[in-house]
Amino acid sequence: MQGLRAKFRLAAVVALTLWIALLGLYSLLKPISNGCVMTYMYPTYIPISAAGDAAAASGKYGLYLYHEGWKKIDFDEHLKQLSGVPVLFIPGNGGSFKQVRSVAAESDRAYQGGPPESTFHHEAGLTSEEGRADTHLAGFELPTQYKNRLDWFAVDLEGEHSAMDGQILEEHTEYVVYAIHRILDQYKHSHDVREKEGAAASSSLPKSVILVGHSMGGFVARAAMIHPRLRKAAVETILTLSTPHQSPPVALQPSLGHYFEHVNREWRKGYEVQSTHAASYVTDLSNVIVVSISGGYNDYQVRTKLETLDGIVPPTHGFFISSTSMRNVWLSMEHQAILWCNQLVVQVSQTLLNLVDTKTGVPFPERQKRLSVFARMLRSGIPDAFQWTSQPDSNASQVGAFFFCLGGQVARLPGCPNNLIWKDDGLERDLYIETITVTVLAMDGRRRWLDIHKLGSNGKSHFVFVTNLAPCSGARLHLWPEKGKSNSDSPSDKRVIEITSKLVQIPSGPAPVQMEPGSQTEQAPPSSVLRLTPEDMQGFRFLTISIAPRPIVSGRPPPGASMAVGQFFDAKDGERVLSAPALLLSAYSSKDVLLEEDHPIALNLSFDINLGLLPTSLSLKATGCGIQRSGLPDEEVGDMDNSKLCKLRCFPPVALAWDSTSGLHVFPNAYSETVTVDSSPALLSSSPGSGKTSVLLLVDPHCSYELTFAASLTAAAGKFLLLYSSQIVGSFFAVIFFALMQQVRAWDLDLPIPSVLTAMESNLKMPLPFAPLGFSPLLLSLFVCVLNSQPLPPLVSFIAVSIICYVLANGVGAILVWVSQFLFYAAALTHVFIKSRWQQWETKFCFAYLRWFITLSSGFFSLKAMRVIRASPSVLTALMAVTFGSFIHPALGLLTLLLAHAICCHNALCSHTRKKEFLGHEDKDKEISWQQPLSKREVVGVNQSVLLEENSSSDSPNSSKSFSDTQLEIFHHRHGLLILHLMAALMFAPSFVAWLQRISMGHSFPWFLDSTLCIGVILHGVLCSNPDFSSLFSFPRMIWKELRLDFVYLLAGIYSYMAGLGSAPYKVFYPIASIGFLAFALKMSQLRNKNNGESRLGRRKKHSHRH
Repeated sequence: MQGLRAKFRLAAVVALTLWIALLGLYSLLKPISNGCVMTYMYPTYIPISAAGDAAAASGKYGLYLYHEGWKKIDFDEHLKQLSGVPVLFIPGNGGSFKQVRSVAAESDRAYQGGPPESTFHHEAGLTSEEGRADTHLAGFELPTQYKNRLDWFAVDLEGEHSAMDGQILEEHTEYVVYAIHRILDQYKHSHDVREKEGAAASSSLPKSVILVGHSMGGFVARAAMIHPRLRKAAVETILTLSTPHQSPPVALQPSLGHYFEHVNREWRKGYEVQSTHAASYVTDLSNVIVVSISGGYNDYQVRTKLETLDGIVPPTHGFFISSTSMRNVWLSMEHQAILWCNQLVVQVSQTLLNLVDTKTGVPFPERQKRLSVFARMLRSGIPDAFQWTSQPDSNASQVGAFFFCLGGQVARLPGCPNNLIWKDDGLERDLYIETITVTVLAMDGRRRWLDIHKLGSNGKSHFVFVTNLAPCSGARLHLWPEKGKSNSDSPSDKRVIEITSKLVQIPSGPAPVQMEPGSQTEQAPPSSVLRLTPEDMQGFRFLTISIAPRPIVSGRPPPGASMAVGQFFDAKDGERVLSAPALLLSAYSSKDVLLEEDHPIALNLSFDINLGLLPTSLSLKATGCGIQRSGLPDEEVGDMDNSKLCKLRCFPPVALAWDSTSGLHVFPNAYSETVTVDSSPALLSSSPGSGKTSVLLLVDPHCSYELTFAASLTAAAGKFLLLYSSQIVGSFFAVIFFALMQQVRAWDLDLPIPSVLTAMESNLKMPLPFAPLGFSPLLLSLFVCVLNSQPLPPLVSFIAVSIICYVLANGVGAILVWVSQFLFYAAALTHVFIKSRWQQWETKFCFAYLRWFITLSSGFFSLKAMRVIRASPSVLTALMAVTFGSFIHPALGLLTLLLAHAICCHNALCSHTRKKEFLGHEDKDKEISWQQPLSKREVVGVNQSVLLEENSSSDSPNSSKSFSDTQLEIFHHRHGLLILHLMAALMFAPSFVAWLQRISMGHSFPWFLDSTLCIGVILHGVLCSNPDFSSLFSFPRMIWKELRLDFVYLLAGIYSYMAGLGSAPYKVFYPIASIGFLAFALKMSQLRNKNNGESRLGRRKKHSHRH
């Protein structure tokens, strides 16, 4: 009964794994609509010839200069006129240098068109942590015209897969350093040529190159900064697009992970140079800034958590921003789309052009000015702290306070430009609002007065204003300490504060189409929002909202639908908490929340489960809007007419989701949206607040809604596979180590060796041993975090997700074991069937020639050299595998080891199958005597231990049965090693693919770290292939237990589990290689003792199975 329960338990785990895998694949393969506009260009690529001694070293790569235009040009003449600002584009994994064309073309258009027109929205700047109060920023404004163009260069890296191999990554870094020097030398050469020809030379030569890297190209840019041969101050600005900074996106190869750690460690040291007396060889990065742009939740290849700069670049030298919160972008995009998405490349082009000082024509030398340009051009004015409605804005100082009081004096906000100043006679008459909600449905030229003390009483102390009118030209807002006595009172009074520039821009959906002039249309989506807290309105009595009578800017038609809605409300009334149980149950049955009319305009939804882990669909259905029906019969009206009427009255809802990792996500026209964020919750490195997600809904209070939310299991499965694949890989190795532990323990206790599946079934038994195996690594990881003074992750979600990953790893392991075991049994049965028929047919005349060939072959195998090889097949396996792994590629060495495992498993299973066949057919088939020892011809390929044990067996049926059982145990043990080493070989598969791609470019030896770990894995596979080898692993008793191989496997499993929790699955090679080298040392010690005449007395009794 217990065995049946164990099998049912494992079958349930396998079913869960398959279900999550299928749902996840369906979600990941589903087409994505990102809303990006295609970028068009007329590209020309000018090759830059290699120069100097580096020409030979850089022969396989290339450098190109981009030119935009359809006309043919003279390359040499064009290079002679180089005088712009050099920008070097570095493609990513498998990328092409031609990917520079989108951003380079838009840079050329932006330079010719000039800076964008100001919108007078609130602009974000540097935070106080980033150095907003720096003296270099006093009076600093963005340029009003572009002084110099950008010259875009690109390196041709032959489309190599740098994300798969650390050696390729290092070679790319070497060439990028050369390309930077070559670009600067080209400018000097062009300058000298122009001087010789008497042409006007540029005012100053560029001293640095701006680096723009996509994907792994961004990491190459950072790696180039710490290269010892890079010239000082040759690079001061780095912009990365969808670049993994924290660790590789596929952290499987040890050397790749080690290279990432090395580069990040050197960057941390480089920023310490400015505050400590570091060694002279440490690169000084004190004037280098890095800005990382993420593609958001639609980027499946590189997750946002990997793209952050936390712990690598201090806030004073760079920041991270997601494309979903970028000004004028507001979109999430795929990994490759970030290169051509027009909304993003236009903003990036304008930003880089604003880096150029109009006085000198080169980028600003001051670090804070360059960082301020990036912040003001890329960040939106929406605060990063998203507790809008529940508490005062504690982070207002971090995003730029709108106004503040010092000693009773009020610092003013920037007002509207003089050419947009309204005159009082332009306002027809004032309106006095007596309700908490104010509505504007047309540009009526009126000023609306709101009494803050009266309308903001009874706890309704927060005010939110939503509009699609442009600031200054469409609407203006003021705070008054007292009401003016007449319409002639000017808002220019020093006591009156204009807060129009406090309006922050939000993305708006497409405007409704006006079918005919004068016809009524749907409400336009809002494009601006303003929030006033009680602290903002303290000391003021009135708030005025002034609407323009007509568009102030000439030549522009009035909008088809004008809208503005403001409301005083109680922050607590707008709070909704969606608990974890309710969210989980909503996956099967959607939950509804009713919003009556006059509800708060801002609803703060708090999800107890991070939406990055459990994406949730939000649907808003209008149920009423205070407008009577059209008068049509009920059967002709229905819900559609009611919904249409409500869209005429109420503005489309807007959802703003905020996450501590990825920042802001905006969903305009959120009538039906699957709200998700690109977060990484429940990881060991997650921040304590990452377990929840806040969503702000801006909903028109004039309409009543039915809010429906339902968790999407399909999207959740896809997110889970993306976020926790590294954790599942590490847990998989832990599962196999724990299974090997059970096998070795059974051998030491003189019990039959269980199969890998049986060992996995045993390890899933509740509460023991599942609880200690599944939870002890989690507790150890948390303990390590406490020792290192690191913040603890959200404990509930971290433990739950980690256990799910461990269970899924068991499911993946069971599937792999089942499939491989089925193949081995099928091959063994086929082999035995063919061999038995061959023995019946070999006496026939037609097979005489084959017998002669076999006899001739047996003479070859009887040679002394072949006898030595056959006597020690493990030595041959080790030599071949070590040679391949050390001098060609580690994957080839591991494939050799896998082949040896497969042959041994096949031979052992064939021996087991033949004995079973003999016992079942002994009376029926007297011609074949399996009771006699096998001839040498029958045991070609069988390992030596099997052959000796078989020859020493007796002729009794019981002895034959014992031999059969022993062969099955040998199969089980080697099968477990095969699964372990198969996964190790698969981790080198991406690197092997990259090696095959560049095999024609010349051979280079593998990295020393990869080769060393590969040798350790090979030694483990060769020396630990015999179960009896565990007797060598006997160390002094520690505490309560003698340290043997089973305990070593337990420690290896725990370490692998913890490596997965740390998102570093490549570290699983360390315990495997350590066991291999330890086994080799013990084997050498045993041979030395044997040569000295000493005998090592094992403490366990000999295994009682007859062989």
